[in-house]
Amino acid sequence: MADVQGPRLDEAALGRWLDSAGAPGNGEIPRLEPLSGGSQNALYRVAGRGAPMVLRMPGARVDAARLDGLRREIRLVRALAGTDVPHAALIAADDAGDVLGQPCYVMAEVDGWNSTGNAWPAPFDTDLDARRGLAFELVDGAARLGRVDWRAQGLDGFGRPDGFHERQVDRWLAFLNNYRVRELPGLDEAADWLRANRPQRYTPGIMHGDYQFANVMYGHGAPAKLVAIIDWEMTTIGDPLLDLAWALLGYDGENPRTQGYYADLAGMPTRSELLEHYERVSGRSTENIDYYLVLANWKLGIVLEKTYAASVTGDKVDPGIAAAMGPMIPQLIAAAADLARSLPAARA
Repeated sequence: MADVQGPRLDEAALGRWLDSAGAPGNGEIPRLEPLSGGSQNALYRVAGRGAPMVLRMPGARVDAARLDGLRREIRLVRALAGTDVPHAALIAADDAGDVLGQPCYVMAEVDGWNSTGNAWPAPFDTDLDARRGLAFELVDGAARLGRVDWRAQGLDGFGRPDGFHERQVDRWLAFLNNYRVRELPGLDEAADWLRANRPQRYTPGIMHGDYQFANVMYGHGAPAKLVAIIDWEMTTIGDPLLDLAWALLGYDGENPRTQGYYADLAGMPTRSELLEHYERVSGRSTENIDYYLVLANWKLGIVLEKTYAASVTGDKVDPGIAAAMGPMIPQLIAAAADLARSLPAARA
């Protein structure tokens, strides 16, 4: 698919548009300062208008599918207004791309921190009691997102909840076949188990699709407080329990892993404590969480394999990525197969 034209970063036009939307700083021309952290889209701090704001838009070269993805994101963020889901509040959105040449939106800047796991900031680096709260808040955010009345918030047609679980295995195997470069032991075994044990019924809800510590922001200092869920690119209407399972991928059974996970989970609550908290906030049963854990491990392995495949083939060979993901992805697939193997052959 051909690339579309890149954005025009016309700060004066942006300022006039923000004025028309009633944004803070009426009459002031904003300054755009590039921010890091956007994996799929570009982020700019909107400075010079008195209140901290952030502009989110596609990068300089992007295909039509990415543009459609950003429009979906705008629709979702609009729908979250008035809910108790922690998120960056929407200030203005341009679905058509009239202002800067591409769809974009401006949101309030969140005062908080985000960790990809290299280290927790103080006091969570040393205070294990405070660190426990990070996990409870993570699960709390997933529960709040999943309980939103998505139809009342205008999200009919945002996803295809009917047949969600029936589609999972075939969809992700087809996705993998587009870039498969090696055998992944346990892949088919886990797939067969998922087909045979998928839930017969479920309650659809908003599903983030990549729900983990790396995709949320916390307020500064203790006690832990989740202030925003971020990176909505994979969000759909699906089964919110898969978000919960995604958040629990750092656990071996009841307890958090002591190694082999990107974040230091020492001192975190037990899995049972987190499941109880999720049930209390969301109103959903977690009785069948093992199915979702098999699916989460299996699906994440397939998603990450695309990055690994790109790192060892074509023009994007990257020995660093290959070394990091090479062993990790088979471990995820094996974990899915091992868990499936340990569970009953059929479920009601």
